[in-house]
Amino acid sequence: MTTANMAANSVEPQGIQDLWRETLGDPGVSIAVLDGPVDRSHPSFAGADLRHVETVASGGAGDGPAAAHGTHAASIIFGQRGGPVAGVTPRCRGLIAPIFADGPNGALLPCSQIELARAILLAIEHGAHVVNISGGEPSPSGEAHPILASAIRTCAARGVLVVAAAGNEGCDCLHVPGALPWVLPVGAMDARGEPLAFSNWGGRYRTRGILAPGADIRGARPGGGAAADSGTSYAAAIVSGVAGLLLSLQRKLGQRPDPRAVKEALVGAAVGCDSLPSKDCRRVLAGRLNVKGAVWRVMQRGTAMDESTESQEAAEVQAAALASPGEGEANAVRAAASAGLAPRAVEAAPAVSAGAALADSPAESAPEGGTVLPSHAKESGCGCGGAGESCSCKGAGQAHLVYALGHLGFSFVSEARRDSLAQHMEGNPHDPGQLLAYLEANPWDAEAVIWTLNLDATPVYAIMPQGVFAAEAYQRLREFLKEQLTEGVERISLPGVALGKTQLMTGEVVPVVRPDLRCMYNWTTAALADAVKGAESGESGKGERKRGSATPRNGVTNFLERIYHELRNLGVTSQERAINYAATNAFNVGRIFEAALKAKMELDTIEVEPSPVCRQGSDCWDVKLLFFDPENVLRSRQAYRYTVDVSDICPVTVGGVRSWSVR
Repeated sequence: MTTANMAANSVEPQGIQDLWRETLGDPGVSIAVLDGPVDRSHPSFAGADLRHVETVASGGAGDGPAAAHGTHAASIIFGQRGGPVAGVTPRCRGLIAPIFADGPNGALLPCSQIELARAILLAIEHGAHVVNISGGEPSPSGEAHPILASAIRTCAARGVLVVAAAGNEGCDCLHVPGALPWVLPVGAMDARGEPLAFSNWGGRYRTRGILAPGADIRGARPGGGAAADSGTSYAAAIVSGVAGLLLSLQRKLGQRPDPRAVKEALVGAAVGCDSLPSKDCRRVLAGRLNVKGAVWRVMQRGTAMDESTESQEAAEVQAAALASPGEGEANAVRAAASAGLAPRAVEAAPAVSAGAALADSPAESAPEGGTVLPSHAKESGCGCGGAGESCSCKGAGQAHLVYALGHLGFSFVSEARRDSLAQHMEGNPHDPGQLLAYLEANPWDAEAVIWTLNLDATPVYAIMPQGVFAAEAYQRLREFLKEQLTEGVERISLPGVALGKTQLMTGEVVPVVRPDLRCMYNWTTAALADAVKGAESGESGKGERKRGSATPRNGVTNFLERIYHELRNLGVTSQERAINYAATNAFNVGRIFEAALKAKMELDTIEVEPSPVCRQGSDCWDVKLLFFDPENVLRSRQAYRYTVDVSDICPVTVGGVRSWSVR
């Protein structure tokens, strides 16, 4: 593409021409676009490698504002040479994961932070190196729902760069996910490098965010046209494209693509007020996008790190990201900073304080009814969700495994369905006791109810049995609900395949899971701890322990509670399914606690790492528990680990427990 053509598109960051002479992108580098639906038939995408990732907001790209926003942002990144809109990195692979959708008659359903988290996790599972989020939700505290915060920590652990728009309120304020640790927030500037009036400049942005061109950015429109628009959404898309080019340059230089190093280069090279003064330096954030400086930093990094150092860095960040939210976030930042993975001066301190806030303020970090909106200067109120369609289990190629933990709930397809049940049962279908009594006499009507898996009273999956054993699966769901009401059952496991989506009577759109009976269980924490083999072995004849003293049973209970609350997740990624299965099959954990307590040690951290040994064709992860001596902090810690294979719907443990001392 010529300089003149790029100028017409108004997206040429200074210094990018030299980078284009080196690379226009590499198909081995993947950038996920989490935005509205994209019109992939647009001439700008002719020849582009764009792949669709099925989400609850997936659907055709019409002419509404969500599709317009998504198509515009995607063309900024992937627009092909010679087309109506030429993008920043046309040869990188694109993953289109819609989170915004157009409803009927222009009405738009909001995107929850949980659905944003799910889309992020799906992008990771599809191999994304960069996740571009052209939107956000205003947040006075800068904290997110715990599930979204967990998804961002997973990105940190997997080395995935998240780029998010800073927002367009033109205030000293924050959006999530842009305000979260590990995310690169992007504000908007004009051609002279001056911050645009609508670009936000919250405190967390000012230490680790950058500005990029965001005024009158030309982009594709659904149906074949093109138009210019302004906003931090489009500035974020430019930065994601530049990140893709830098990752492609790393591959050309024979390096392993390293999104952490690219993030460090982008922030570290940014041109701040000391080099280019501004009327209000707060609005400049950490600086302006400097492509030439970022290229120099990437090339200087070279291949200085050997493989052992890289492996150690990955292990440290992976471990910290799956520890407790507060402590793990801080540990991950310290590990990254000491390894040179993050700008020490600008990244570490805010991330530590943010991590502590996530741990200390669970109520603030879980806003109810929040919406994630696109960030362009003329807010259109884009949201995400379905268009009112009923369950659609199409696109088997988009199916993915789920192993999630939660509470069992139920909803209805519509008010008409609910009223029909009410008339047949002559009672209140919202009352679980009355509903169960009716279904006991009329089991075929269990299919008329939408059974859900809930986290914190929020439905995250619809459970829809299919096939020859569907009746048995519905019977088990009825049993689970009954035991949840009468016996205090706290959790169920949901193993299965996510296929399609459905809309609940409340308007929420959730993925549909076809469950597998083989590993579908329910339990109470106390009963599961009691059932662990050897949980109280060796106690008979030795007198009773003092109340509240450490026992293997107490240790198992502590382990389970930490997974339920600190590490709660959607069960989408491999490591999430591994840790959830560890909470279901706690027998290995019981043996570990028995050995640790004999050594007078207590649980420190819970980690999940790729297993160094795995069978061919499997997907193996090690669950690692680290113990410390509370009476002697100088004593070496003890590590226990065992392997979980999550390649099948029902995970399985592989081999026995291994243990060794660590510093």
